Amino acid sequence: MGSAVKNIAGMSLGGGRRENFFFSLLEYFPDKKRWFLKSLHQVKDEEIRDRDEIITGWVNQYGLTQLVVDFPLSKPPCEESCLPDCKGASVCPRDCVLEVRAEMEDLLQEDARLHEENPKRYEQARIAASEVDYSKNLLDKNTDEHLLSKSFKRKLRKGFTPYWHRPVDFWVWKNYYDQLLEVFKISYESFGNVSVMLLAKLNYLLRHLPKDLTMYESNVQICLIELYRAKVVSKSTLFQLFDLDLASAAREQIVHNIEVHMGIFIYENDLDTIMKNSHAFDSFILSVVGQRMLMNELRKIPTWGNADGGNFIVPSFHVQG
Repeated sequence: MGSAVKNIAGMSLGGGRRENFFFSLLEYFPDKKRWFLKSLHQVKDEEIRDRDEIITGWVNQYGLTQLVVDFPLSKPPCEESCLPDCKGASVCPRDCVLEVRAEMEDLLQEDARLHEENPKRYEQARIAASEVDYSKNLLDKNTDEHLLSKSFKRKLRKGFTPYWHRPVDFWVWKNYYDQLLEVFKISYESFGNVSVMLLAKLNYLLRHLPKDLTMYESNVQICLIELYRAKVVSKSTLFQLFDLDLASAAREQIVHNIEVHMGIFIYENDLDTIMKNSHAFDSFILSVVGQRMLMNELRKIPTWGNADGGNFIVPSFHVQG
């Protein structure tokens, strides 16, 4: 990483119009070989300054050149320039759409072949796979490995919608669909929880941020699954995040484990904020994603997954596990 001090920030932009959000800034000091949570700054609706001014001021104050957010930084492949000659979403001619759809069809055809070859064995395996087993590893099987789960097959049959999905959505489904559904009860959709107002606000903000600021997109839930893969967090701790009585303790445990495994120092008052506030926790997790990027520890995403310039990144913690 060199001898210079480096920093990276995370900012969770999810939530509604009046939700407060946080900046989480990690800084690396090579002489100590440690990371520090240097700033955990909350932006409130009550702030006198406009939120956009606060964000740009914060970026300038710390000389940030890289920022990780949980917000789509690119658009779906459906373009307005195609509208006059558009024949419909189902016959979209864009190369990335055709490539994704072909791969989806290959997965379904292979699954159908396995069923036709031995229906009885296929059904036995399907029943076994659907049995509830709280002790099983969430990552015993990748989502796109056969046989496919019933929910994932339904997702594939619904198809890829070029005005709603991005190619990276399909990459996420292939690698995390079953795990996201089991643990977080969600299916990743680029624009699934993004309001039109927030999207317009971010597009406005991007025009006013420093030109040398590089933004990356990531996902908190996927990062948590990767922490589980590396045995940094446990399956039970992930499920505790959804229990109102246990969520605060679960966040504390996750952050403590990250401190130990990632060499990050966090002051007590910042830890208390992260424990009590889910938005602060999300921003901190995004800054950890950025830390892994600076440590050259990211999962490889196919070229077609980021061909739209979205800069979607997923951390890898394999060195820990």
